Amino acid sequence: MSCEPHPDADRLKVTKVNIGDEIVQIVCGAPNVSKGIKVVVSKVGATLYPKDEKPFKIKKAKIRGVESIGMICAEDEIGLGAAHEGIIILPESAEVGLKASDYFDIYRDHQLEIGLTPNRCDAMGHIGVARDIKAFLNFHEKSNLQIKLPETLIKPGTNAPNRDVKINIENPELCPRYIGAVLDNVVVEPSPKWLKNYLKSIGLEPVNNIVDVTNFVMFEFGTPMHAFDRKAIKDDISIKNAKKGTEFETLDGEKRKLIGSELMITSGGENLCIAGVFGGLHSGISNKTTSIFLESAIFNATSIRKTAKTHALQTDASFRFERGVDPTFTEKAMLRAISLIQELTGANLSMEPVIIDHTEKKPKILSFSTAFLNKRLGTQLQTSEICKILTNLDFICNNDSSE
Repeated sequence: MSCEPHPDADRLKVTKVNIGDEIVQIVCGAPNVSKGIKVVVSKVGATLYPKDEKPFKIKKAKIRGVESIGMICAEDEIGLGAAHEGIIILPESAEVGLKASDYFDIYRDHQLEIGLTPNRCDAMGHIGVARDIKAFLNFHEKSNLQIKLPETLIKPGTNAPNRDVKINIENPELCPRYIGAVLDNVVVEPSPKWLKNYLKSIGLEPVNNIVDVTNFVMFEFGTPMHAFDRKAIKDDISIKNAKKGTEFETLDGEKRKLIGSELMITSGGENLCIAGVFGGLHSGISNKTTSIFLESAIFNATSIRKTAKTHALQTDASFRFERGVDPTFTEKAMLRAISLIQELTGANLSMEPVIIDHTEKKPKILSFSTAFLNKRLGTQLQTSEICKILTNLDFICNNDSSE
């Protein structure tokens, strides 16, 4: 409504702003503030969350002796961008008094926060958490919940033998399971709004549709994935230990000296990725990428933990691998990722998933008695109740009534 120079500060302006239900006085230091513009205002009592600063609450204040009731906002102050050199100026058509969240059509969701202990690697994906909730509610609330895994609608590809990638694992103890697939005719672009919103809701910054799919699937299944630019692969993938003293440039642009214990994804003698920890700068996905090699694997937890600690690289992938990833989910995660990439880009599956598997196929049998379990847990569960809980957690329970 008005914009006048501050009586005691050259760079500040004293404004009167109509916020719909009242006119408030706000002191503003932005160079582009002026009379007659539409702006975004945080009222007294609002909490702002600037990207690189601590959250702060808007309070009534006196700035160089002049009362200020609220704040006129820049992009970065309300999470709409990185700009801070000036305030947001809205179109003349913007409705005075409208909530900013309604004007910008902000996505709303509910977030459930859980206290996850380090031993619960099975709950490091949404499906694992859902399985736990299902077991709890089916037992305590007598519900009959079931988990329906997401559908994977994979379009048959045109097989292209010249696009095939040979996979060789030199040390199966460090990489007991590896799955690779090739997709051609990929179009790398920003993800659709629904995918961006899902990632933002769990604190991830969207990158592009391919990287976003791998992150989405990782948080869905708890299974890390990685996508390579197919051009960086010289007709083969070898998983082997690094050569001591070699330099490797990671996605963050840092050159890291390898000590020889790291497990590397290589091709044609060149390092592409520190397995299970961090990708390489020159094999990553870019806007020029038209073909990708997609990876879903199991890496040795101890090896990943040592590598991550050596190079001070704590990533979402290493966090999961060093605690143990469910090997039965690696193939499901691969199919899910292929399905989503095809849906978003229309890509052709030119090499169907190739599975190299050295995992133990024989099921592990754990035997215990009802009396033992109740004594350890301080419970009074019946054998039938124990079996119901275990079955809901996807264990196969053989009840021997003699124990």
